[in-house]
Amino acid sequence: MFPTPIEKARPASQMLYKIALPLTLLIWLVPLLGVVMTAVRGSADITAGNLWGVPSEWQAIQNLTDVFTNTPMFMFIMNSFKITIPTVIGAVTLSCMTGFALAIYRFKGNLLIFFLFVAGNFIPFQILMIPVRDLTFHIGLYDTVTGLAMFHIAFQTGFCTLFMRNFIRALPYELIEAARIDGASEFKIFWAVVLPLIRPAIAALCVLIFTFIWNDYFWATVLIQGQHAMPVTAGLKSLNGQWISAYHLISAGSIMAALPPVIIFFLMQRHFITGLTFGASKG
Repeated sequence: MFPTPIEKARPASQMLYKIALPLTLLIWLVPLLGVVMTAVRGSADITAGNLWGVPSEWQAIQNLTDVFTNTPMFMFIMNSFKITIPTVIGAVTLSCMTGFALAIYRFKGNLLIFFLFVAGNFIPFQILMIPVRDLTFHIGLYDTVTGLAMFHIAFQTGFCTLFMRNFIRALPYELIEAARIDGASEFKIFWAVVLPLIRPAIAALCVLIFTFIWNDYFWATVLIQGQHAMPVTAGLKSLNGQWISAYHLISAGSIMAALPPVIIFFLMQRHFITGLTFGASKG
C-alpha cells in the first residue's frame, strides 16, 4: 500500500496533526454535548447550576413532550417545511432549465446572463435587507410564509444555476448531438437525455439548499415578525425570550430542529457525494 500524506510528513508535522485533530474535534463537539446534556435534565438542575454533571433526574422524554405541548414548536417546524420544501423544488427546477440553456446553447449574451446569475451570490445580504423588506411589504408578502419562500427561491436560483450549468457542461456533448440527429426535440433532449444524467447533481443541490434554507436565521428575522409564519430558527429565538429559564425545553427543541437536515443528508448521502465529485473526476 502507498503511504498516506500524513505518513509521508515529518515527525513534527505528524505530531501537530495528531494533537490538532482531536482538539478541533473536541472544540466542535463540546457545544453540541452541552445542548444534549441540557435537553435531558430538569429545570431544578439548571437552577442549581448543575449544567455538566450527571442529571439528578433524566427528563429527556418529558422535555421533548413539553416542548411540543407547551410551546409552538410544532408550528415552527411545519413553517420551516412550508418554506424549505417549495424553495428546494422551485430553485432546483429553475436551475435545471437555466443551467441547461447556459451550458448547451451558444448565443449572444450567454456569458453576461451567466455572470448576472453568479454575481448575485457575491452581494452582501446586509445590503439587500432594506430593499427586500420594502419590496415584500409593498406587494403584500411581508410576514408571510409565501413571501419568505419566494425570496429564497429567487436568491438561491443563482447559486443553483452556477452549480447545474457547470455539471451539465461536463456531460459528453456527443449525447446531445446524437439525440438531435435522431430527431429529438430540445425538450425531449432535456427531459430524456440530460435530466437522467444530472440526478446526482439534483440530489446534491437538494441537500445543500434544504440545509441552507432550514438553517437560515437572518432572513427569517428580517421578513417575518409574527409567530404564525416563523420558521424553527427564528421560533427558537422567540422561545429564548418567552421561556427565559426553560433552557432544557429550548435545548430539546434545538435537537428536534436539527434532525431533518441530518436525516435528509444520510438518506441522500451517496447521491450527494457523487454530485459534488462528478466534476472533479471528469477528465
